[in-house]
Amino acid sequence: MKKSSLRILPLLSLALLFTTSAPAFEQAQDIRSHAAAVSGTVQVLFTPEDDATGQIVQAIEHAQRQVLVQTFSFTSREISEALISAKQRGVDVRVVTDADQIRRMERSKVPTVAAGGVPVFVDSLHDSAHNKVMVIDAGSANPVVITGSFNFTHAAQFKNAENLLIFRGNRELTAAYLENWLRHREHSQPLVK
Repeated sequence: MKKSSLRILPLLSLALLFTTSAPAFEQAQDIRSHAAAVSGTVQVLFTPEDDATGQIVQAIEHAQRQVLVQTFSFTSREISEALISAKQRGVDVRVVTDADQIRRMERSKVPTVAAGGVPVFVDSLHDSAHNKVMVIDAGSANPVVITGSFNFTHAAQFKNAENLLIFRGNRELTAAYLENWLRHREHSQPLVK
């Protein structure tokens, strides 16, 4: 391509942008978004330096009523044991997971968690159900949301550069994540053991 053609491309792109009809921009405004007031605390962890797995386990151990999980890749023995233990002490624990990951991952802890009595639902609606979220005790005075790039895996803790955010006490944020979890649960199917 000639240099003069390369200079014209940015100008054509701008012209196209400014001649796009208003309805195209209005459509983009229909995308769901949530704003939550700043409240509670936020704990920020970076692996492999920080013990993200330990903090997740501790949050599960402190759950009083409910732990709702959305997971993509899930191979952590510690987290699976904490979820099963919470279920055994009467906490409502439920998991929504990615369909392709449980088929392809030999070391997945999803079958282990299901065998431990935790209801597991498989999200096959999306190419990738890539959420890594825990919603703990939504609706309570002390709700917790755990999210970030951190998969619930050994590799995320010890090999990868990952981040994890733990939001405590933010009821609005927790409500938004609860709504998202429920929406994905609605179109997911129970795991066939």
